[in-house]
Amino acid sequence: MKVTRSTEKLISPKKAGVILKPDSPDIKKEFLEIKKYFAVYNIKIMLEQKSALMINEEDGLSLEELCKNVDFLISVGGDGTLLSVVRNSFKYDIPILGIHMGTLGFLTDIIYDKLPNFLNEFNNNNYKIDNRMLVECHVDDKVFVAFNDIVISRKTVSSMIKIKAKIDGNSFNSYYGDGVIISTPTGSTAYNLSVGGPIVYPLTEAFIITPVAPHSLTQRPLVMPADVEIEFKIKDKQGAVLLIDGQDTYEVEDETVIKVTIASKKAKLIHRTKRNFFEVLNDKLGWGN
Repeated sequence: MKVTRSTEKLISPKKAGVILKPDSPDIKKEFLEIKKYFAVYNIKIMLEQKSALMINEEDGLSLEELCKNVDFLISVGGDGTLLSVVRNSFKYDIPILGIHMGTLGFLTDIIYDKLPNFLNEFNNNNYKIDNRMLVECHVDDKVFVAFNDIVISRKTVSSMIKIKAKIDGNSFNSYYGDGVIISTPTGSTAYNLSVGGPIVYPLTEAFIITPVAPHSLTQRPLVMPADVEIEFKIKDKQGAVLLIDGQDTYEVEDETVIKVTIASKKAKLIHRTKRNFFEVLNDKLGWGN
């Protein structure tokens, strides 16, 4: 399986677009401080429209305008905010810096209090841009993009769902249970992990297919290379529900075919050079304690 490493750097960045955690008007103070921190290095901060309205700032831009007029984006909040920013800016192929307002996140490793230190390193080109795999989900006439996972779930809690699966057109399994998770390596530490799926190194290109509460104990998680097309067919008269990164839902009917492939673009995340995935696991999961 392929591991993607990048030596990409931003070329003399002058403008950055900020997206703030939704429904958090109290974050204005931190935003103004962030703006000052970047001004020290002659980087102009531009604010996304909804974020601007939330904290009563003027001159907010739509996300599309923002992506077209800045060198990189800044997500201010937590992993959930960053997930949303990645998906919504997907087609613009723009690097994203995640600033966490709490403790260290799986995705956001720049803690707000440490931002001045990071910016000094950033100004000296001492940072890295990780390229992370995303998945595309084709269903009916719609296409969804997910950074963490796509979940095919039963509609009601009182019954199980049957899902037939193919890989590159060849039948390989019938799932019967509460549903199936199709995860990226980045998403392997999210819902996938909570139901017993494997942790996969985030720069790997692979699909992780994990059944949720399967009826048969012989149904186990499966890791597949990312150059395959995975097809799921709903075999339930009640239909099913698709959950995209746990943020968006889409209902599908019986006999609906859902096709999952690797996305055409990567998520580009700006990180500290010293960021180590295994240290994050140690911190978040308590490994080695």
